[in-house]
Amino acid sequence: MSPPPHILIVESRYYAHIALALRRGAEQALAAAGATHDSIEVPGAFEIPAAIGLAARAGDRYDGFVALGCVIRGQTTHYDHICAESARGLQDLAVREGLAIGYGILTVENEAQALERAPPEGRDHGGAAVRACLAIVELKQRLARAGA
Repeated sequence: MSPPPHILIVESRYYAHIALALRRGAEQALAAAGATHDSIEVPGAFEIPAAIGLAARAGDRYDGFVALGCVIRGQTTHYDHICAESARGLQDLAVREGLAIGYGILTVENEAQALERAPPEGRDHGGAAVRACLAIVELKQRLARAGA
């Protein structure tokens, strides 16, 4: 029997109250799955891909990664750049490096939309990101066994 998956949660603290709600959902989903985890914080969503890349290159400590954060549209195009580049960075890591990454970065028009999507009692995007990550971890393990 293989050990439970060990996951790294990388959490943007730019909107701390929203990040906390996302993390609660993520931690509940990890506990329900019997997975273990570590957590680190970064300033914003833009820094999440770099943090995951650094953690992945530091060794095989983590089976997967969960990106949590929130970007709320403002009055400039900054929102568009942050959303696109954080998503692209995570997708590049997943495809090029073969990392299991659950995407839990909310990209919303206003705080009310974020508060509806973040908490485990709401749409639980933190828990959904964990479940996506664990599904890819399981797929990687299945493919590795098939190739052995």
